[in-house]
Amino acid sequence: MKVLFVVSECVPFIKSGGLADVAGALPKELRSLGTDVRVILPKYGGIPHEFRSKMKKKREFFVSIGWRNQYCGIEEIVESGVTYYFVDNEYYFNRDQLYGYFDDGERFAFFTRSVLEGMNVLDFYPDVVHCHDWHTGMVPFLLRTEYQDRPGYSFMRSVFTIHNLQFQGVFPKPVMTDLLGIHDKYFHSDYLEFYGNINFMKAALISSDYVTTVSPTYKEEILTPYYGEKLHGILNQRSNQLLGILNGIDDSVYNPEEGEFPFFSGNIQGKMKAKLHLQKQLGLEENERIPLVAIISRLTNQKGLELIRAVFHEMIQEEVQFVLLGTGDWEFEQFFREMQSQYSSKVRVQIGFNEDLAKQIYSASDLFLMPSKFEPCGLGQLIAMRYGALPLVRETGGLNDTVESYNEETKTGNGFSFKNFNAHDLLYTYKRALTYYHENPETWNHIVRTAMNKDYSWAQSAFKYNQLYADLVSRSESHVF
Repeated sequence: MKVLFVVSECVPFIKSGGLADVAGALPKELRSLGTDVRVILPKYGGIPHEFRSKMKKKREFFVSIGWRNQYCGIEEIVESGVTYYFVDNEYYFNRDQLYGYFDDGERFAFFTRSVLEGMNVLDFYPDVVHCHDWHTGMVPFLLRTEYQDRPGYSFMRSVFTIHNLQFQGVFPKPVMTDLLGIHDKYFHSDYLEFYGNINFMKAALISSDYVTTVSPTYKEEILTPYYGEKLHGILNQRSNQLLGILNGIDDSVYNPEEGEFPFFSGNIQGKMKAKLHLQKQLGLEENERIPLVAIISRLTNQKGLELIRAVFHEMIQEEVQFVLLGTGDWEFEQFFREMQSQYSSKVRVQIGFNEDLAKQIYSASDLFLMPSKFEPCGLGQLIAMRYGALPLVRETGGLNDTVESYNEETKTGNGFSFKNFNAHDLLYTYKRALTYYHENPETWNHIVRTAMNKDYSWAQSAFKYNQLYADLVSRSESHVF
């Protein structure tokens, strides 16, 4: 079985968020199941030279975008047994950032055409095209409306994964008609029209053979108006072809047994050494009995930071140290800078992101805050538990599917959680967790061991995806919309 992953970012080459982690880890796991998985993404200027120097040019051709024929090169790397294709066009992709440009509609319209035409020039016709998030949403739509009668394309099936429904790729109508050459009849509310514009995400939702989300709870949430981002009606229409498959993490990348201070669930002394080392490095009091509370996150409203801001002064009155690593909205960056200045003996804030520092914080921290307003899956809580940092989360999306709040009666649970999006519920749960840390270290260590012993790998999820692909390939007809 042949599968082509179509993504806008992928580790280890380029990353802005969790999508890149999924695109980097899941294909490797699928390959171990015997599936021929290949990945195609843009060749961004930010891809490190160590990878760019290994790329081998496979094909050159021209892609029609509006009235222009734009150059397209396809370059290739094989990493960990997986073949990666890179769509090369310096005008569109040799920029400082991955997204956020005035011509993003044109850029990813070009990427869409490059992927579809690239299958032909590479002579690689996958059984399943697996597209991820809005940047790739037009691929299944055009596959169904324009390419299905072409040799090699007619039996292709499509899967589209929603990683975050909030970002949909909404653009003016000319992106559809002038750039992609899609007939005007599709500018209709039953198809691509979305409040006077077009919507790449919507295109995929109506045309893909199957739609998946990155957790079972998020799948149910997006069927409601509150979480559905104005697309809940379409999602309800497709509910029989909607599936929630939980994300995993690459446990070879996130492995506490291979850090500077190795540890595992049966012996966590290395974690104490990691904490003392980070405390010294950050200029905090070196004391392994002071709980280290961490946030590693994009600093946005989605992550529930307004709750933390509302009760931070009360939180920091406890005997704790607080470390934050992340970047995002100026209001949150500025707030946490001010908290570092006000509580200089307890708070350390690093604005930006550094993978090595992130692993140090995961290794050293005791409590990991992630009180998200919504969370399709979340990787931070999975990584934190892998490193024995107990997550404190709100019961939403993938957080609800992965974190079980500790139950005193049954002695079960791998973290702490609260339900309502309320700052005082967060504060109560925070104080509850610290009570265990300070007053009942035996129970705390039991919860740590439980968290670390859970399987967070991609194995089960990859098996479910492989089953889905096989089911689609066995069908005689594709989805009709």
